[in-house]
Amino acid sequence: MEKKWSILSPEPDQVQCLTDTLGCHPVVATVLVNRNICTAEQAASFLKPSLAEVRSPFLMKDMDRAVDRILLALQRREKVVVFGDYDVDGITATSLLFGFLKHLDMDVDYHIPDRLTEGYGLSPEYVEKGAIARGINLIITVDCGISSHEAIRAAHNSGIDVIVTDHHEIPPVLPDAFAILNPKQPACPSGFTWLAGVGVAFNLVLALRKRLRDEHFWETRTEPNLKAACDLVALGTVADMVPILEENRIYVKAGLEVLASYVRPGVKALLDVCQITNGALDAWDVAFRLAPRLNAAGRLRHASMGLELLTTSSPEAAHTIAENLDQENSRRQAIEKEIFSEILRRLEANPQLLRKRALVLEQQGWHEGVIGIVASRLVERYVRPVVLIAVTDGMGKGSARSPEGLDLFKALKACDHCLEKFGGHQAAAGLTLKAENIPAFGKEFEKTVSRNAPVGLVPKLSIDAEISASEITPRFANELEQLAPFGTGNPEPLFMLSDMDVLSGRIVGARHMQMRLRPSNCVKTGPFDAILFNVNRRLTDDRPPKRLDRIACHVRWNRWSPARKGIRHGGRDRKSIQLVIKDFAAA
Repeated sequence: MEKKWSILSPEPDQVQCLTDTLGCHPVVATVLVNRNICTAEQAASFLKPSLAEVRSPFLMKDMDRAVDRILLALQRREKVVVFGDYDVDGITATSLLFGFLKHLDMDVDYHIPDRLTEGYGLSPEYVEKGAIARGINLIITVDCGISSHEAIRAAHNSGIDVIVTDHHEIPPVLPDAFAILNPKQPACPSGFTWLAGVGVAFNLVLALRKRLRDEHFWETRTEPNLKAACDLVALGTVADMVPILEENRIYVKAGLEVLASYVRPGVKALLDVCQITNGALDAWDVAFRLAPRLNAAGRLRHASMGLELLTTSSPEAAHTIAENLDQENSRRQAIEKEIFSEILRRLEANPQLLRKRALVLEQQGWHEGVIGIVASRLVERYVRPVVLIAVTDGMGKGSARSPEGLDLFKALKACDHCLEKFGGHQAAAGLTLKAENIPAFGKEFEKTVSRNAPVGLVPKLSIDAEISASEITPRFANELEQLAPFGTGNPEPLFMLSDMDVLSGRIVGARHMQMRLRPSNCVKTGPFDAILFNVNRRLTDDRPPKRLDRIACHVRWNRWSPARKGIRHGGRDRKSIQLVIKDFAAA
């Protein structure tokens, strides 16, 4: 599907002011203003994020109450369980909080539910058969719990306190928990609304460490350096696709440095199976190489495998687990490919389905741990909300995804009379419903999307600036690199270049086109290395056009080792500027 290109037009005076103040390239100043970073003070904070600038965790509603209760459990030697979610955000949050409480010598354990047999979130069944049966006194949820009314009520009735730490959207009525740490609740003054679940858990740990410091607890034992835990925060934050802004940007920047230092045996083993060795990491590595492998166990087997990887101190055990996760990820990819191909065939046979504003599809036998990824791919392809529902024994478990412009959580809320339960974010959600209610839900969801989503289904490409080839220099690439880490809320800068000759092109890897480009009107500039991913979507054969009228591209440093191109090693890596083409128009 062709994209609609839109070149952003920031205020020229603001761009000039930043250019003069920072001494940066005008295009870099343009990108900053496009990100709503308009003053020198904002730019300085953005370009040099520091853990010293993190705001107090005690700004979060109920933080004092949660800290008091946990320290009471420490004093009384009560049994505590950290209850997490099975995605990367939940795994990292569980690992972080469990590890800190263990460092306090608390009587603490963890539980991550099985996706297929227990489902998402704290359940009454776990409270009865797990917590009560084991004599648990305190449950601390991470990355879940904000909608677990029945389970929390059952725990309260049995004398078990529950502290909820979560970041998902707030239900109309809050559960009756002992304390709720969720920066999205209306009465929370912290402003931490963009935190991932692991970010909320990290703030709880920061608060606990501070209170214990004030009470001289650390005078008799080692006070933990919590920067070392930022690798977990970075993994969960990037994987959960929350905005990489404010505290999240600080955590991710610090966490990427920790990840690259290989302090944690599990991280070292995971980097090894991804063939990333002795080099700097970026958010792309986390999102597309590390996170899918950590997620694979929770999708197909049990997420505790990923948690064991992050908590083990044994390099040998870490290597074995990482290899198993890599194999599970390959199996996940095969299942995902099969379901995706099946859906494409169904849509080809029933083209009327694509005349709807939303896609709601169900099937017996779909693997519910994989359909969320397939839904995301369908959203990218067809630019509309997608709900895929796996049906088993008369019940459907669905994953919903949406492009920008529709609040998915609100859309599902409007259809809640058709659902047994649901929860999630603006762009991603999960739901459960009776199979007999799927047709009614599909009709109601279609009506809701039609009322609330933008009319056009043409994907948009927001371009930061039009640049000339002569502006692409090593200094320019270095300045762009300072804007990282990129991700949701801070997309990698995208530029338009015009009139480029294609000197050569060849297929590499899995259907990617590697090219050499040079501006048509200036033979003294360039040539530039360029790559276009997934050429089967953009070209009718394996040959590139002879000339490109315009391209939308990222400008990056491409680094490789002299020993083995494409794999980063220590020492002096080689690098060259590379244009990563997102879209083009042939002459």
